[in-house]
Amino acid sequence: MLSAASRPYIAASVPVLRAHGLAITTTFYQALFKSHPELHNVFNAGNQANGSQQQSLASAVFAYAANIDNAAALTPVITRIVHKHVSLGVTAAHYPIVGTHLLAAIKQVLGDAATPELLAAWAEAYGLLAQALIDEEAKLYAQAGIEPGALFAMRVIEIRNESEQVKSFVLVPADETPLPGFKPGQYVSVAVTLPSGIRQLRQYSLSDAPDQAHLRISVKRETGGDTPAGAVSNWLHDNVQVGSTLQISKPFGEFQPDTQSDAPIVLLSAGVGITPMIATLNCLARTQPNRRVIFAHAARHAGHHPHRHDVAQAQTRMPNLRVMTFYEEGEVDEASETLAGRMQLHQLPTWDKQNTNVYLCGPLPFMQTQWTDLLNSGVPLHRLHREVFGPDLLDHLL
Repeated sequence: MLSAASRPYIAASVPVLRAHGLAITTTFYQALFKSHPELHNVFNAGNQANGSQQQSLASAVFAYAANIDNAAALTPVITRIVHKHVSLGVTAAHYPIVGTHLLAAIKQVLGDAATPELLAAWAEAYGLLAQALIDEEAKLYAQAGIEPGALFAMRVIEIRNESEQVKSFVLVPADETPLPGFKPGQYVSVAVTLPSGIRQLRQYSLSDAPDQAHLRISVKRETGGDTPAGAVSNWLHDNVQVGSTLQISKPFGEFQPDTQSDAPIVLLSAGVGITPMIATLNCLARTQPNRRVIFAHAARHAGHHPHRHDVAQAQTRMPNLRVMTFYEEGEVDEASETLAGRMQLHQLPTWDKQNTNVYLCGPLPFMQTQWTDLLNSGVPLHRLHREVFGPDLLDHLL
């Protein structure tokens, strides 16, 4: 618990962080990497370049300050961070480094407003958060039976073009050890050493059902545009062949759609956010083919719609599956429930909104729109679940 002496300073920090959070986190990352360049191997260079990592940390710091007495709100956020950190090999030794540079950045940006009392309060608050993360990460490492940073060699046995932008890679253990278990919705980290010499890790959702003789990831080639091109996704597309070996983590991730009960379920996705939903759908097709499922996906056009084969296969096995597809461009076919435009909640099949879990994955604007519309339509907050690819701006806490 935060001390009574520190509590007023943290509460007073909320408007300050709202105004200066991005400047603080930008300053923080610049100093961190100058002092510890080896941490480039842990942090996502692409998210650094496009600014999303800085925005995400500012959001997280603000959310923490605004909800410091709201454990119910912070617990799921901490759980998400813990899974991400364990997949990246974060250790307890990283936290003092981060804390030192974060406090220094607060002092530098706020100047005289960063009084000794304010800095002491944030030192205490950061210490409490860091210890909570360290403790939970230790539990997850022990549960997985691994040391921090452990990676496993996987051999590529098949590559399939799932769409114009997405390739799937089918993996088996290179040393014929047993496959790790996982839950649909979880991801693995893939480690790649780029031509620059920097090692980068990226998380990719497992895109097929568990309990098979392989793992599968589906990777969208991030071509860039307004933001830098995806270094790792392009490297995988351009260099990995059948017979290649990839280094991956064990599966992690707190986003785990319900595949155990017989309750109806709604799966909504856009873009490459379809991948955890396909793992869920394929699992249900194998284990609960009579389950009532609404599966809706949005894509720019048919050429950008991955895993259509998986969906078609599920439809042959699941009589209570309703599939809705939304294309922003190109021809549509209302007879097959393929509609023009972006996904609209009122165009989906109806369901019992009070008693049905809804799972979301896709670009952040898509999820923000759907999240708001679902809440406004009467879906209780505890029925909504989402997976975020990349930094989470935690808008639901702000």
